[in-house]
Amino acid sequence: MGATRGAARAYILLATVGAVLCVLPALRTGAGTPWATVGLLTGLYLACELPERCPCFGGSVPTGAGSFFPLLLAASFLLPPAAAALVAIPGSLAGRVETPPAAARRVWRAARLAVTVWAASSVHGLLGGAATLGGTGPGRTPEFPYALLPACAAALVFGLVLAVLDGSVLVAAERLPLRCAWGGLLTRSPGPHLVHGLAGLMMAVLWRGPYGPLSALIVLLPMYISCWAFAQYHREHAAHRATIRALVQAVDIKDTYTRGHSERVGRACVLMARELGMDRGRLEVLRFAGILHDVGKLGVPTRVLRKDGPLTPEERRVIELHPEYGHEIVRGIGFLGEARAAILHHHERLDGSGYPYGLSGRAIPEFARIVAVADAFDAMTSTRSYRRGRPVPAALEELKRCAGTQFDPRMVWALVRALDRHGWSATTVVTADEAIPRPRREEAPGPAAPAPAPVADGSGQIAPGPQPSAERHR
Repeated sequence: MGATRGAARAYILLATVGAVLCVLPALRTGAGTPWATVGLLTGLYLACELPERCPCFGGSVPTGAGSFFPLLLAASFLLPPAAAALVAIPGSLAGRVETPPAAARRVWRAARLAVTVWAASSVHGLLGGAATLGGTGPGRTPEFPYALLPACAAALVFGLVLAVLDGSVLVAAERLPLRCAWGGLLTRSPGPHLVHGLAGLMMAVLWRGPYGPLSALIVLLPMYISCWAFAQYHREHAAHRATIRALVQAVDIKDTYTRGHSERVGRACVLMARELGMDRGRLEVLRFAGILHDVGKLGVPTRVLRKDGPLTPEERRVIELHPEYGHEIVRGIGFLGEARAAILHHHERLDGSGYPYGLSGRAIPEFARIVAVADAFDAMTSTRSYRRGRPVPAALEELKRCAGTQFDPRMVWALVRALDRHGWSATTVVTADEAIPRPRREEAPGPAAPAPAPVADGSGQIAPGPQPSAERHR
């Protein structure tokens, strides 16, 4: 809601009025509201929200009026609609808000959840859900599987109403088309909310069971811990991505000739890894290796990287230090794992003539052998200011020619199979320094401009014949 527009303010006001109308019946005299249950559930939801605002937690308790939807769904199963709507309000108002305007966001959050819980509770009641939960009396036990139908229906309505409300406020605040605002929300909500509904049903059954509310904490405590662990994982993963993005941007700014090259190498590495049957955990690390393989260029003087004429032997030696610079830069980044060795050794050659250490054969780490092939392939197929990119079939033929001496044949064939299966799209084979239209799939390109015969240079990449740029030395 960035700067809350007039339409968004009006929408929030309308939602607030709707929330008030939802809870009013519970506040009337003689309504028979079970205040003890309302108070306990409200307190639990508030307790789940408050730690996020407590400095002693360092902001690491990631509830945020959404992590505890199962508790709100349990309230919608246990209480009449108006009373269930009350449960969501104090916790929503007290929860942490990271972006302004804080007051408007808190009011909106409380209103949307009150309306959503009211809708879920209404559906649950209409389908006779309360009668299926059992109770504390003799012989009153939950009626499974009959209890599942009203619970799942209520959870789906919960997700649907929430998605519609969230999408509508985006339309009002950001002026997005309805299709864009609702599309993703509506398609993503059913699965997670069904899981929330089952957790809420378990909590409600225990709450209504012979041991009462205390037993419901058996569900709440593990749920709280799992939410904390899940959010911690996502925060850590986001920090990893931010680190990678910052390093890649720094390289792209310094070396404009290879802008976009790192991302394309990372994608080619992933395609090859899938053909090789690599597990998902290693595949992600390999993608990082492809993206960061040239991070050592940050240690190479810009005048050398951007030199227009041929490099002197001394300048070439400086360029060839970039794998070691890269390894030093990422040495302390623990999550990169095997990627660090790939960054150091991606210019080694199978015959031992590469650098920095002249490793040969299986002594070259597997990730480095994959990155070497992906790096050479993108270098050949990307357009530079001094030449057009080569067609994919021609690049693959050159990789095959050098397989066994410069490249691992297994990795070359993995790339060949991957591209035969998936192709290499125009959005991937982009130019490094200017936009030149490319065919959608490179398997059937138009006539290419004549290019010098490719040669395998000492850098471990395939490069065109003699040309004035330092690019062939990278």
